[in-house]
Amino acid sequence: MTFSSRFTATERLTSLKAAALGGLCAGSVSLMLLGLHRVWVFGFTLISLDLLAGMANLTLLVNAAIATLSGALFALTYRYAVRQDNNVQLNAGVVLAFTLVRGLAQVDAGSAIAQNFWPFLSACGESFAIFGLTALLLTFATQRHWLTPFGQDKTP
Repeated sequence: MTFSSRFTATERLTSLKAAALGGLCAGSVSLMLLGLHRVWVFGFTLISLDLLAGMANLTLLVNAAIATLSGALFALTYRYAVRQDNNVQLNAGVVLAFTLVRGLAQVDAGSAIAQNFWPFLSACGESFAIFGLTALLLTFATQRHWLTPFGQDKTP
């Protein structure tokens, strides 16, 4: 009995490249958004003092690491879900699913309701920016043939 797997070495390597690209993009976007948020909250004068604080750096790094891991998992899922068809609803659905799961999980429901749902909108907006930009980068990489959709690599 022979077992034929579509997960060839080439497919695995392409998935690894997609995960690395997705993680790099998501982590970078997250760091940028966190930096902008800190500038907005603390202003330009206090931002250097905030970044010198140990806890602020640790929080920034942990948030970026979580976004990087989320972006890598998103990229893998996106590559397997999108495949060869050009279904805009499927592409958007993957982005929206990751946006809602990450965004809503970050918010305390009681606090968000008391604040007129603003924390929900903020967290989901940040997640949408992270996954939306990552999806655009993955689509661009696929169009440039740096990555291939799952199932198009034919080499064993």
